[in-house]
Amino acid sequence: MTPFTYLRADTVNDAVRLGAGETAAFLGGGTNIVDLMRETVARHETLVDVTRLSAAVTETAEGGLLIGLIGAAATNTAVAEHHGVRTRYPMLSRAILAGASAQIRNMATVGGNLLQRTRCTYFYDTDGSHCNKRVPGTGCDAREGFNRIHAILGASDACVATHPSDMCVALTALDAVVHIEGRDGARTLPFGELHRLPGDRPDLDTVLAAGELITAIELPPLGFAARSTYRKVRDRASYAFALISVAAAIEMDGDRIADVRIAFGGVAHKPWRATKAEAALRGELASEASALVARHGLC
Repeated sequence: MTPFTYLRADTVNDAVRLGAGETAAFLGGGTNIVDLMRETVARHETLVDVTRLSAAVTETAEGGLLIGLIGAAATNTAVAEHHGVRTRYPMLSRAILAGASAQIRNMATVGGNLLQRTRCTYFYDTDGSHCNKRVPGTGCDAREGFNRIHAILGASDACVATHPSDMCVALTALDAVVHIEGRDGARTLPFGELHRLPGDRPDLDTVLAAGELITAIELPPLGFAARSTYRKVRDRASYAFALISVAAAIEMDGDRIADVRIAFGGVAHKPWRATKAEAALRGELASEASALVARHGLC
């Protein structure tokens, strides 16, 4: 681990000011960023602790939920166990619970989960592997190497790594909205636009500018999200990253599918919304034939 300066923010404005600059990063639970720094994959010169800032899950005027992501209260466990999340957005609660052991969930923050880096073996190997995500322009050893768990959707010649988060798959399916604070003020962003496809710059995981802080995630009042689930296939029964996962919600009108949400994890560089499959299912009878048609639209 390279030396770094530790700073603690007392307000959002403090955090944005202290976190300005390309070599600074925000620190929540530290379950990913500390590992990256220990392995010298990341070399941040400044860490800004945001755990003193307040966070809560509150109702929006439209009837959705606003999940505050900054502060010690914004742990994965706190959000997964929140009554409103469990009853109105069960796919999100189940995705969080599928993502890690209780010990890690108790430390990890939701904001940090959104920004975690890939677990590609070559990304973590600093002793000779070529990785465009770690060092742009060096190549991608995963393309011809061990790539069983790598992307089959949205990849590029520069990178075939997958996004590791379970939670982000559910948030993509739920049409969540990201609240962001930066030096130029506050802005919101549809969750599906937060993470980038690799293109020729796989080192850039998100569209966030340097020093921008995610302060909250807004869940829209999606009534049929109460009838949703999250399923995950992994190499072992204990906690492991997804070979493939799916977040799904469905609203029925008699025998027909009135609305549906489908998103996949473990298969792409970012959480993958299956919009073509959703469109193929809306208004159709809930049948095996409809499912087969939708399957052809998964990409």
